[in-house]
Amino acid sequence: MVGESGDVGSKRNDHEDDATIPLKSTGQQQLPTSPCDDDDMINSSDYSSSSSKFVYVLAFFSAIGGFLFGYDTGVVSGAMLIIRKEMELTNGWHEAIVSATIAAAWIFSLFGGYLSDRLGRKPVILAASVVFTAGSIVMGAADGKEGLLAGRIIVGVGIGLASMVVPMYLAETASSAQRGMLVTMNVMFITGGQAMAAVFSGALSTIPDGWRYMLGIAAIPAVIQFVGFLLMPESPRWLFSHGKPDEARKVLQRIRGPCHNIDDELEAIKASVDESERELEYRRQRGQTANVLIQILQSPPVLRALFLGCLLQMFQQIAGINTVMYYSATIIQMAGFYDTSKAIWLSALVASVNFICTFLGIYLVEKVGRRRLTLGSLLGVVLSLAFLAVGFMIVDSNAFSVTEFYNDKNDLCNSASECNECNSIVDCGYCFMDDPANGGVSKGSCLLSKENSTFLSDYGPCSNLSSTAGLSSSNAAGHSGFIYAYGWCPSTYGWITVLGLMTYLLFFAPGMGPMPWTINAEIYPLWARSTCNSIATSTNWFFNFLVSMTFLTITEILTRQGAFMFYCALSTVGLLLFWWLLPETKGRTLEEMEVVFSRPRTCPRPWDSWKIKKSKTGDSGACPEAGGESSKNVQFHDSSRI
Repeated sequence: MVGESGDVGSKRNDHEDDATIPLKSTGQQQLPTSPCDDDDMINSSDYSSSSSKFVYVLAFFSAIGGFLFGYDTGVVSGAMLIIRKEMELTNGWHEAIVSATIAAAWIFSLFGGYLSDRLGRKPVILAASVVFTAGSIVMGAADGKEGLLAGRIIVGVGIGLASMVVPMYLAETASSAQRGMLVTMNVMFITGGQAMAAVFSGALSTIPDGWRYMLGIAAIPAVIQFVGFLLMPESPRWLFSHGKPDEARKVLQRIRGPCHNIDDELEAIKASVDESERELEYRRQRGQTANVLIQILQSPPVLRALFLGCLLQMFQQIAGINTVMYYSATIIQMAGFYDTSKAIWLSALVASVNFICTFLGIYLVEKVGRRRLTLGSLLGVVLSLAFLAVGFMIVDSNAFSVTEFYNDKNDLCNSASECNECNSIVDCGYCFMDDPANGGVSKGSCLLSKENSTFLSDYGPCSNLSSTAGLSSSNAAGHSGFIYAYGWCPSTYGWITVLGLMTYLLFFAPGMGPMPWTINAEIYPLWARSTCNSIATSTNWFFNFLVSMTFLTITEILTRQGAFMFYCALSTVGLLLFWWLLPETKGRTLEEMEVVFSRPRTCPRPWDSWKIKKSKTGDSGACPEAGGESSKNVQFHDSSRI
């Protein structure tokens, strides 16, 4: 539900002129005065150097929602390697359990905008913590694939609500100088959750029912967020828009610090709320709908911002990031690392690179700007995906041969001469002996899979393996054992793929990871912010669901290298689009964004010089709104008349 109806902001008895909004109040809502003397006040321009420490406490408890999002993303990669063997899941069930959370998050991110507008940002975040806790307990206690699927759906509800509200809450409580850093901090918690999940998965992969602990332990940070957030304030912008200016001032003063001059910031918020109300009344006088979604569609600047926000969220996903994160252990195993525990630990290394490189994004976001960081990141992603595709080509071109044949069997499996050819035949897998003394592989054979199983062959030495360990009983006793490779091949070149995954995250984490969330949290006017964020977040989850639900199928149809070349081509399209469409929003207040998106595009063509003259605001590369003047003193107009 993204098109909620009703009042936008608090009601006014009198109506001001429809043409422009004065920057000072005319008496409708009197703003309380500051508790400090004029000599002690710190101007808003100094927020970045002298801000209240409380804003970081607030950001920490908010960003735990990002940690939960990241932990679930990371833990499913390692846990599914164990769960798939233990429950003998098919590709369809594997994709369904992974994607159920994403589908639920997609649906409930649509409700998040409506709920956060009606109830406030804080209650929705608290509700998300409760739901995530319940889902984690259900997953940990699941006694079958159906119970696990139910737990994944419940967790998805909490993630969908939190992923939509938390970035918006952070953007509304941060100053313009801190906004990029604090919203990026949320993404840092996401990547930190992914890294933590990978470490836990590695540590718990060798103990009985380890996957239950992997999934259930997520309830702990969810409880911490719930308790901590009970002490956090509501968004000051939400309070002001709902007729509570005194409370909004108290909250904003608490966040900024007792001696920060917040008068200008409050006046800008008030101007935005007044504009929303005047526009609503103007529409009523003309007999037009008060539905927010219809207003968005009839406001060119907001519609343009929403289109860009949805594109950012879409390309974040179709660049393949959650394919890498959800299936990192599976991808590593596809590259030839057949030991489950080793594959999980290598995926932990990959996730750690993602986490560490996010700090680079926090450092750069307010220095180089959103636009340059996004474009540079996406260029690196394109090159890394191409490298991954080449890596899989090398792995496939050096496959081990079939040396053992079963001529008394009439199936097609016996016709294969090497591992890749074997895996290309339906229901066939490569059985080999783990023999490090002889290069790691010996006695390779292509065998028909047992009915309804991808972990055992129908005959031969791989027909009596332990499905939970993937090894023969002799291996458990310390001797060389057989391994059944269905859908992948052992390889001595797997390190190339691991290097490709780390390179991919090295480029993705600083830019394309946080920037879609950061930019979406700051480009919409207050009256449309919840609805637009809800639509953009649901776009992210929809394509997240689409990519994760189809990855294993795409690798079967296009091969592994073909799948990554496909993501590479899509990312290239995104790079060209953002070169043309993406403006620089660094250093601007939330109330200025509608002006930014009201200007015509003046973006240089790809063959033009990279050099863009610095604007008077100090922003370089401010394309496509590369105007030479600051928008800080531009008064807002009725967006329906633009």
